Amino acid sequence: MNDNPLTEDEIIEQRRKRRLEILKKHQVESSTNAPSRVSTEDSLTSEVTNPFSKPETSRSEDERRSLDGQQPNGLNDSSLARPVSNEPFSEKTVNENEDDEEDDMFADTPSPSLKKRKTEKKPSTVKRSLAGMQDTWDDIEGYYKVILMEELDSRYVVQSNLGKGMFSSVVNVMDQKTKASFAIKIIRNNEVMYKAGMKEVSILERLQAADPEGRRHIIRYDRYFMHKNHLCMVFEMLSLNLRDILKKFGRNVGLNIKAIQVYAYQMFTALCLLEECNVIHADIKPDNMLVNEKRNILKICDLGSASDASENEITPYLVSRFYRAPEIILGYPYSCSIDTWSVGCSLFELYAGQILFPGRSNNQMLRLMMECKGKFSHKMLKRSQFTFDNFDEDFNFINNEIDPVTGQQTQKVLNFSKPVRDIKSRLKDVLASTNEEVVIQKDFILLLEQCLELNPEKRITPKQALKHPFFRNNQPFR
Repeated sequence: MNDNPLTEDEIIEQRRKRRLEILKKHQVESSTNAPSRVSTEDSLTSEVTNPFSKPETSRSEDERRSLDGQQPNGLNDSSLARPVSNEPFSEKTVNENEDDEEDDMFADTPSPSLKKRKTEKKPSTVKRSLAGMQDTWDDIEGYYKVILMEELDSRYVVQSNLGKGMFSSVVNVMDQKTKASFAIKIIRNNEVMYKAGMKEVSILERLQAADPEGRRHIIRYDRYFMHKNHLCMVFEMLSLNLRDILKKFGRNVGLNIKAIQVYAYQMFTALCLLEECNVIHADIKPDNMLVNEKRNILKICDLGSASDASENEITPYLVSRFYRAPEIILGYPYSCSIDTWSVGCSLFELYAGQILFPGRSNNQMLRLMMECKGKFSHKMLKRSQFTFDNFDEDFNFINNEIDPVTGQQTQKVLNFSKPVRDIKSRLKDVLASTNEEVVIQKDFILLLEQCLELNPEKRITPKQALKHPFFRNNQPFR
């Protein structure tokens, strides 16, 4: 036993001297092994870099091409916007990992986290432990709870979440076999939704068989598989949807007419394929049309509501309300022409920067349609199943509104003899900057009028639309 134990100050001084000796030794070794140290630091830097972000060189090249206006088909950022948007176009990226702590360069021994990074191989995927997790794969609504870097089907590694819809969630994955990026749609764990998903698969396979080269502007479907009771569909990975494009480049003002030409031609090309395959999409809107990173190629996606044209069950709530054709609301026999109506509504919105028919109900949608296009024919109303939900016995429209004072619903009979807010008057404030654009705008208004015919038998067909004067100087767009 030591009779003269060290005081606390002496112990602290000994430890300080020991740290200084270790530090000096470390500095000598570092000066003699400079190349290997640089290599180690480079490798560490690459490990903590965000695994979901693009390489800086690739991003710089995209920015350079955008600034130089070198995108094909003349669709650069300035040609999309009207007027030129000052908001930079950039993709959303996942935040850097905030859990990595800085290494203590003055520590007595190398940082445990550094030692671990140097000696252990970084796992490429995350494996879920099966113990006690069988009941935690799904949330209470049946959506699959995705983990970043999780492996699906022993092949795809989850890179990021892309969003969630009514029937599914979508993730971005990397195929470990090809290193390519894909989007996987994960259907909710529900028997009804599984059957609907398999119906979508069969329609996608039919469309792909009719367009094996993928040139008709429908999203490219790759394959499907099951993962923990969830149907998963693999699609090509695209960039933004048209609603995102509108927010980026045309918020409240709309997109340039030349960009509308490019996108419209591709929409009608896709509708031609759907019609040839006897398929009704039944949910066309800006949200369901994706573009590539260069923003010159558009593809229609999300065929979860699609059906064979022979299975057109009469229902007043098919298609998202703002893009719902009048025959759907009235209960009139419908066909592929409901998709043409939806494209017309979408094109107006892209050009004007505002929704064409923002009705809060089916009743209000009919009122807005008649303000724009005039009254429905008695012949069409007589053939419709739901006519008397919105019209009286003399086919006068019954407008349902909420009284702002009492909060009670009121009804008022309205007569529409002619349009009071037609397409031309709605677009009078969208000014064309050149004489050429004036001519193109007139053709565009004519095309919209033909897409938005109240009588579906008189509505323009996709094949007729592709030959429309609106596209006379710009065919074809690929």
